[in-house]
Amino acid sequence: MKKKCLILVLCLLSLFSGCAPNAPSADADKTKKSVDQTVVVDRTKPQAIPESELVPYEGAVEHIFFHPVVAYPALAFDGDQKSNGIDDWMVTAGEYQHILEALYANGYVMVDINTIWSEHTRDDGTLYMVRNPLMLPPGKKPIIISYDDVNYYQYMLTNGFTYKLILGENDQLWSWGLDPEGQEVVSQDLDAVTIMEKFVRTQPDFSWKGAMGCIGLTGYEGILGYRTQTDRDNPSPEFEANRQKEIEAVKPVIAKLKENGWTFASHSWAHMAFEKRGIAAVKDDTDRWMAEVGSLVGPTQVMLYPFGSRLDGGDVTKTGECFRYVQSLGFRIFASVGPAPFSKVKPDISAVICDRMHPDGTTLRWSRDKYLHLYDAWEIIDLSSRPNRPYDRQPG
Repeated sequence: MKKKCLILVLCLLSLFSGCAPNAPSADADKTKKSVDQTVVVDRTKPQAIPESELVPYEGAVEHIFFHPVVAYPALAFDGDQKSNGIDDWMVTAGEYQHILEALYANGYVMVDINTIWSEHTRDDGTLYMVRNPLMLPPGKKPIIISYDDVNYYQYMLTNGFTYKLILGENDQLWSWGLDPEGQEVVSQDLDAVTIMEKFVRTQPDFSWKGAMGCIGLTGYEGILGYRTQTDRDNPSPEFEANRQKEIEAVKPVIAKLKENGWTFASHSWAHMAFEKRGIAAVKDDTDRWMAEVGSLVGPTQVMLYPFGSRLDGGDVTKTGECFRYVQSLGFRIFASVGPAPFSKVKPDISAVICDRMHPDGTTLRWSRDKYLHLYDAWEIIDLSSRPNRPYDRQPG
């Protein structure tokens, strides 16, 4: 089993090999840098827009997703074997901040993926999904934002990412990690989740009815920076004792995320390419996710496909055995990856399939035109921080 897990880790995004050392504990003997300060806005107050002023929105609901953002480009893009992969699939913290600002300036508001569709019952007792009416302030457009791999994998720990989410000052969410000099840093400016939290505190109308992002989690290296995973090859009392300690440590972080409007999704336990696997593997992986991750974050109806690899094998007209099994466990919204907004209510089973667009190095470099309705990639990409690789033209 250990060898199989290693293979799955190495396959992640088809670009990383090897692992970084274990993350030091929060008690590590490091010099802590002072935390950054934020403007606090009371998000508990209702948005002051009378229902009578809302207008129906009937167009496509945009859906974009991010991987963890690069906190320290000097570590991420240092020329090692991971640099080009990180360049392909991630954005930097600064680029991410600018994307949020552009979305806000272009009239987008975040909506909760779970509110876009709902399940109903026919007269014969069968269940089906429908898209709900969506009422928004005039001129506003909805956008779902989801996040893959919010696990803080071992390889990230020496490649320019934060290490974990923690509860800190003002009972807010902060990131914790080490900077390139090895100093402990607690911040709200280096992590996708905390940057979003800070952005919504200063621009509360970017979050429609309190919606935040949807966090996709695998399980093979724990969740949210905490090593909550089991090891079938190492069932020692010491391993289990540490795992239980990590479980207790992550619970208040999960509770705060939920309190603030974040939701959770399965990204499979082992970052599995479903399309290439049979029913036995899909059952084992999904059951393990439910036991180790779902038991902590609670029920979810959202599946964010690893690699964009669909359970239906890419043929959206078919509903095979694997899809039916995962749907039977309560999943209703299945999100892949695509170049444009797409969603379809499946006619033969209670489920919705949809696609997500992907702001990252590949699209910032090569797909400017497809994303202009969201942001201008030439105004976002930070070529001074990224590797010297081709792009479609020189910005400016």
